[in-house]
Amino acid sequence: MGLCYSCCRNASTDITPDIETRRRQQMEAAERRLKEQEKRGIQDPERLKRQQQRQQEFERRQEEAAKLSGSGTGLRWQVN
Repeated sequence: MGLCYSCCRNASTDITPDIETRRRQQMEAAERRLKEQEKRGIQDPERLKRQQQRQQEFERRQEEAAKLSGSGTGLRWQVN
């Protein structure tokens, strides 16, 4: 009976990877899960990227316009 246990004990240590390999695999699995969560519900990821780029460009232009307008107050109300 002792032979059976010694055989199984050696086999289980061979199957389990070392700590660095396990950490790397866990990191890769976590990154995959995050990417899958980001894509969940998005039917066209390229379209989403284009929309985000347009939004960033729009915000950048607004910031530039605010800088060029001087004080950045925009429109003023005048009552006569």
